[in-house]
Amino acid sequence: MAKQKVLAIVGPTGIGKTALSIRLAHALNGEIVSCDSMQVYKKMDIGTAKVTEQEKDGIVHYLVDEQAYDIPYNVKVFQTKCRQAIKTITEKGKFPILCGGTGLYLKAALYDYDFQEEKPDTRYDTYLQTLDNDQLHELLKQKDPQSAEKIHNHNRKRMIRALQIAHQGLNKTQREAQQNHEPIYDIFFLGLSVDRDLLHERINRRVDRMFDAGLVEEVETLFSDPKTWEYTSFQGIGYKEFKAYFLKEKNLEEIRTQIKTNSRRYAKRQYTWFKNQMDVHWYEPDDPKIEEDIQAWLSDCREG
Repeated sequence: MAKQKVLAIVGPTGIGKTALSIRLAHALNGEIVSCDSMQVYKKMDIGTAKVTEQEKDGIVHYLVDEQAYDIPYNVKVFQTKCRQAIKTITEKGKFPILCGGTGLYLKAALYDYDFQEEKPDTRYDTYLQTLDNDQLHELLKQKDPQSAEKIHNHNRKRMIRALQIAHQGLNKTQREAQQNHEPIYDIFFLGLSVDRDLLHERINRRVDRMFDAGLVEEVETLFSDPKTWEYTSFQGIGYKEFKAYFLKEKNLEEIRTQIKTNSRRYAKRQYTWFKNQMDVHWYEPDDPKIEEDIQAWLSDCREG
């Protein structure tokens, strides 16, 4: 049986994925699933560059603006909801188009990743929080040596996560070894790429538009309380930088500059990730061959 065909539009932040996805949805009778880990949060509109109702142009979108910003969102939740959205779209006789730059979320939904149910162990979690980064890394070397080699000892969040997984039984490396990491759909990965200087210029302009549109007011409304700084939603670029502003360590122009810098660095990491993890067909956003190549792929009915 042939696999369901899915178009996935990927690439760095600020390159024009949203506009292309909507244009292709009109051309292909499609509906769009957002693969952005931040646009899922309600009330977080400006800093996430969330697609507006006007921009949607009548195209149905999934996994946008549906999660309370004080409730954590993770890759397992996304995997379940994304696969259900693809099923819903195809049952409606529409074509599923995934769009977003959160690579891990995208791969988890489209490949045979299996997230095992875990039982929280509050006592163990509390114990891990008492350890400094070097102690965490030493413990990880004992529990999962391969993960310890990949995770820097400054990345406290990832070390704790890997230790929590290992505490449940099989460690992260062992779990991944049991999976083939093969696509469960017939996927056309459409990547957008432009000259680096042009991309940096686009990112800088977008950040300026966010500030003009009221980003400061949005952040102050949602995250001025220090208790909110621990929310998963606050960790995104465009929000986390404001902690220094709230602490009166930086002024707004310094925050603006930091967001631009972090966004450009993130774009570079996104390019690297997609080029290493997936078989992406790269195009400039206005390349006329995009639609031609997609139509050729759609006409190929061989099993993916």
